[in-house]
Amino acid sequence: MLTTITDGFLCCLLGKTPNAVGPLDSVESSDGFTFLEVKPGRILRIRHNVPNRPEFPAEPEEPSPRRRGAVRCKRRITLYRNGQLLIENLGDAECRNLDLDAELEIPDPPGIPPGIPPKDGAKRRKRKPKKVVTVDCEKLITSCKGTHGDVVLFFIHGVGGSLDIWKEQLEFFAKLGYEVVAPDLAGHGCSSAPPVAAAYTFYALAEDMRAVFKRYAKKRNILVGHSYGVSFCTFLAHEYPELVHKVIMINGGGPTALEPSLCSIFNLPPCVLHCLSPCLAWSFLKAGFARQGAKEKQLLKEGNAFNVSSFVLRAMMSGQYWPEGDELYHAELAVPVLLVHGMHDKFVPVEEDQRMAEILLIAFLKVIDEGSHMVMLECPDTVNTLLHEFVLWEPETPDGDGDTK
Repeated sequence: MLTTITDGFLCCLLGKTPNAVGPLDSVESSDGFTFLEVKPGRILRIRHNVPNRPEFPAEPEEPSPRRRGAVRCKRRITLYRNGQLLIENLGDAECRNLDLDAELEIPDPPGIPPGIPPKDGAKRRKRKPKKVVTVDCEKLITSCKGTHGDVVLFFIHGVGGSLDIWKEQLEFFAKLGYEVVAPDLAGHGCSSAPPVAAAYTFYALAEDMRAVFKRYAKKRNILVGHSYGVSFCTFLAHEYPELVHKVIMINGGGPTALEPSLCSIFNLPPCVLHCLSPCLAWSFLKAGFARQGAKEKQLLKEGNAFNVSSFVLRAMMSGQYWPEGDELYHAELAVPVLLVHGMHDKFVPVEEDQRMAEILLIAFLKVIDEGSHMVMLECPDTVNTLLHEFVLWEPETPDGDGDTK
């Protein structure tokens, strides 16, 4: 198996395809990276930092009121045949009156009418809903500190990126004592690059992230995603509601099902995209950063962003097919979500994140005026502070018995 991992490592460096077979396995390198074989011949590079617990001793739990941080989440979601939603929060105020020290905006719970009301005196036949979903659960939302051994932070990048775009965040949280995990998606960074387009569909990449999550997850897991990586965070939160404690979505867009565009430039043959790569890189720099100076070019280089082959880029864009990830899918989530948006983002309009905040049950939206799509590289201190405050946040229970009024 060591030979398999070595072949995968050489595949990352030389661009060759390994002929590996075997079960899930990993090998640690001396520089803090792990190479995890999620499938035979499919190897992901992962940054996994485990804090030195003697330096960060386990913090004894303080006496706290019974059911502190408990939030009752109850809503009914009705989907009509024309695609419209009616979302009703059923009586509990806990999901509407949360407080966060970072002065985040909390939208009122949406009540989306299923249609335009009829004129006075007119009769309208009551429409039968296509689907009715009821969410009724109690979430225990607690502060997650670096001294807590059951907390893991996962960072997932998007198309064209790598785990290196999280450099500032990984270092920040590692110094605070958190265990952090950040993978390179297949074909990105130093992960292996399968030579078939089917290896880069949403479902194939989502299964990779599932394998990474199952490998490193503990009791309380916090998912941080950027751009396309937000979709994988949503997928994991939906699949593992008891293990995903909080989710952070950075410039992830609206709660819409994924479907590749038929008129995209990325439908051109890989050889043509390769010739256009300098233009594409410049376009990404212009759209991804609020400023396009030497500093931003250096950040792009250090973050190893937009440094993938034309074949992988084309396969990634054409593989973004996920019909299940619609508004109903997102409305079912009962996990606290922090939405971070760079005001100058030309890839994701702010209206999409606003719509996401309206659909989600427990959501906070923060817009960073100085940032764009790559806000974690442009404004690392602001992003780190915001993320840390959300990680530490827990809802208050004014009456001391866990029942918020």
